[in-house]
Amino acid sequence: MTKPGLQLHRGLMLCASIALLFASFIYAIYAANLLAFPYDYDQGEGFELHDTTLLSQFRLPYLDTETYPFYSSNYPPLYHILAAPFVWLFGPAYWYGRLLGFAASLLIAVSIAFAVYRDGHQNRWIALLAGLAFLSSNFVYHIGPLFRQNIMMVAFETVAIVLLARAFPRGDKRGITLALFCLLCAGYTKQMAAITALAAIGWMFLRGPRRALLYTAGFGLAGGLVFLWLDLASGGQWWRQAIVANVNDFLYDQAVGLFRLWFGLHGFLLVPAALMTLVELYADRLSIYSFWFLAAALLGGAAAGTWGAGDSYLVTSIAAACILSGIFFSRLLANAWGPSRILQVLPLARLASLSLLLVPLLYLGYARATLKMPTGGAFAPLAELLGVERNVAFHTRPDAPDFYDSAGWLAGGYARIGYLLTEADHAAGDQIVTYIQQTDKPVLSEDAGFSIVAERDVVTNPTQLRNLYLAGQFAGDELARMIEHQEFGLIILRAQFFPPHILEAMGQAYIHKETIFMNGFDYLLLFPRPGYEPRETA
Repeated sequence: MTKPGLQLHRGLMLCASIALLFASFIYAIYAANLLAFPYDYDQGEGFELHDTTLLSQFRLPYLDTETYPFYSSNYPPLYHILAAPFVWLFGPAYWYGRLLGFAASLLIAVSIAFAVYRDGHQNRWIALLAGLAFLSSNFVYHIGPLFRQNIMMVAFETVAIVLLARAFPRGDKRGITLALFCLLCAGYTKQMAAITALAAIGWMFLRGPRRALLYTAGFGLAGGLVFLWLDLASGGQWWRQAIVANVNDFLYDQAVGLFRLWFGLHGFLLVPAALMTLVELYADRLSIYSFWFLAAALLGGAAAGTWGAGDSYLVTSIAAACILSGIFFSRLLANAWGPSRILQVLPLARLASLSLLLVPLLYLGYARATLKMPTGGAFAPLAELLGVERNVAFHTRPDAPDFYDSAGWLAGGYARIGYLLTEADHAAGDQIVTYIQQTDKPVLSEDAGFSIVAERDVVTNPTQLRNLYLAGQFAGDELARMIEHQEFGLIILRAQFFPPHILEAMGQAYIHKETIFMNGFDYLLLFPRPGYEPRETA
């Protein structure tokens, strides 16, 4: 290409870099805003914190849900174990779990950049853009700085895959062992990592069956021993709570909606990733990245359609797509496709010059497709310049936060979060805690954070009770009895995820007196109903 063409390429690459760096800047602001918030932002964060607190006391969180406090976790323990030392130093708090999640997302971005640089054509600029592209994803933005285990699982998965990509073909025993250890860590961070483990094992068997059999046996033995220990140590509750309770209904509309949104937001990278997979399939040999991408997209996407799942289930596929597309772009720019005859008849080589413009334009298109940002305050002039305005509304009322999300909050299962919290949210949480402190009785709260701040018992995990109830594993007689006898001084509802008979008991024995709006939700405060007499039991 001519010198003006190269200068145009560099100019467009610089623009793409600025656009994706801006996305990372917004992501960092969002993370900093969440670090200061002492209550649940995403539903379930408080229960993750309580799991961490229990493990810091060397107690497993897989408890009997038929006895007070009716609590149990449905997640593996590793993420909470990693956060447990912070409890010893600082007590129960959200900020360190959110900080761990944010750090994990940065580790993934660095791992992606490293993989693209090493396994592409050592193009530093493309490697940088590939890493930044991961942080720009709306799905990653949602879950990265939360006190949730999803992003930590993806971090372990990504490191494992990047290590295996070189270690296994070379027979590097230390590298393979470390990679499989990371895969084991991913699985005991969240069960969804089984998809990545299957992809990695399948690829290893294609590349070296004997070696794969040896390492897979060791991997399976180690994982099985940990599983057996957890089940024995919890008196069988691990199997019941973490496995049985996680089999939920499949929602077809949710799965389709999330697949469409996934492609609509990330198509600028998904198409090149798919092309790289096709190139490997027909002209080379399938890399572990292609195996990983296909498994994470198809199986992870299907799992995203289950009740309680969402866009976070597709984050692994985004990490794989960032690597594959980055490698594709690097090779396209360098015209480095190897001696394959098949590739000679494809137009890839002819696109080398055109790709100098195409590649940065694709990254720019991706940055625009995944744009999300505040639209008020200091960001108002920039939002006006970019031609975007707030386009989302809160869950329970038409108020619109000053926030633009290119996804539009339309697909079912898409996390309707991302906006910045305000002083009003802090004050609302403090007000709820004040109500808790006014009663000497236990409090039943659908968000654990209020009870944690008030230094009260965390009673139940409603989504876990619902799942166990649907699986025929929860009767709830004692919880229903306590509700009917008004043994809770206050009940706080957010999404009413409790089993139907528990909600019915609440409606009879308690009365809704106040609603407090916080973090985009209406929190219903229920107090004992005056003059209520519990039913006689035989």
